[in-house]
Amino acid sequence: MGTRTPAAERMSWLTANEAQGVYPDSWYRVGIAEVPSCPVLKGHETADLCIIGAGFTGLSAALHAAQAGMDVVVLEAHRVGWGASGRNGGQVGLGWNWSHDALAAKLGAATATALSRIADEALIQTKAKIRNVAPDANLTEGLIEAVFDERALKALDAKEPQGHRQRLDRAAMLQHTGSAAYCGGYLSQDAGFCNPFAYAQGLAKAALAAGVRIFEMSPAHRIGQGLAQTDKGRVTSQFLLHATNGYSTHLHRKTAARVLPINNYMAATEPLGDRAPMSRPVAVYDDKFVLNYFWQSPDGRLIYGGGESYGKRFPNDIAARVRNNLRQIYPQLADVAFTHAWGGTLAVTPTRLPYIANLGDGIFTAGGYSGHGVVLASHCGTLVVDAMRGITQDFDLVAQLPTPALPGGVRLGGIVSNVGMRWFALRDRLGL
Repeated sequence: MGTRTPAAERMSWLTANEAQGVYPDSWYRVGIAEVPSCPVLKGHETADLCIIGAGFTGLSAALHAAQAGMDVVVLEAHRVGWGASGRNGGQVGLGWNWSHDALAAKLGAATATALSRIADEALIQTKAKIRNVAPDANLTEGLIEAVFDERALKALDAKEPQGHRQRLDRAAMLQHTGSAAYCGGYLSQDAGFCNPFAYAQGLAKAALAAGVRIFEMSPAHRIGQGLAQTDKGRVTSQFLLHATNGYSTHLHRKTAARVLPINNYMAATEPLGDRAPMSRPVAVYDDKFVLNYFWQSPDGRLIYGGGESYGKRFPNDIAARVRNNLRQIYPQLADVAFTHAWGGTLAVTPTRLPYIANLGDGIFTAGGYSGHGVVLASHCGTLVVDAMRGITQDFDLVAQLPTPALPGGVRLGGIVSNVGMRWFALRDRLGL
């Protein structure tokens, strides 16, 4: 069963940095048609499926369920796509955070191969979904995994067969990215990047058109068998999907013990003109613990993510936090002006693998995507719905991914994990 938490605690991650229902001032919103405001839940609604959270997981699940003939209600504490789904790095990435060999060592070769198939299908289906529901998301193919030193590059070479990925040496990295910081990496033409806010809005529009009822400004404060309770109403349903990722993990103890919210920061530069460093449209992420991730917009801006924190509040100067990371990769752009800077709350698990589970009593959960949310959240939402409908093979495989409870449990797990992440972040800064 779910748990109930005092209002001040349960709302802190949701309201620590922005007023309820106010989207962040991110570059992603420029020129994107937003979904008109949906009503607040008042009174009693019934449905086959109630979903908590209108991000990639919840909206993909809602659309998939509605297309399968289910009656669906979605409860969102703010606006559709308000959370991590609408403000992340937009990278449409490959696979899991573990290599095939690591998965095989833990789960066996057959399961690892099946999980690789699922990851490949997730990428294909997510790209198709983006193109279908959000052409204005400008899906672009090309994603580089970048590394800083030769030892790390050799480890990446040996990690697994690279297939269709192209190995890049230092000169090729400089040509592609305009940065001399990296010694090499791998380029995938199948993966890529998009405007995630546009994608979230497109999913919401498609879900509404399919008959899904979305209620905004309606945070759930209690869930249980067949019930989701808000301040002004309730939903009774056969199934319930907890899809809030880093927000409202307290709604179920098993999720709270495994999914840890953290904050990450992004900024958009002014159009750089002749100073634009990248020779082609490609996204980049690197192998730092607190990684850098970025891409270049059609008008020559860098859309740059870097820096994170482990408390609920964003720093007073987000732009300065991002600039500290950017100058390490592009020292020639240390003085560049930012037109937008924003933060967001995402979620990780102890193993950096997603937590997807049947919690019993008709309650399912999915989250903790650890940087792979555009693809994995989109796909896990559909897998949950399939499992509700009795199609369980792929759901059961993903549910086998190891996601143990945080050391210290619900009360101390976040503290213990935060100490560890701060240590690894310090190692990054010290170059250890």
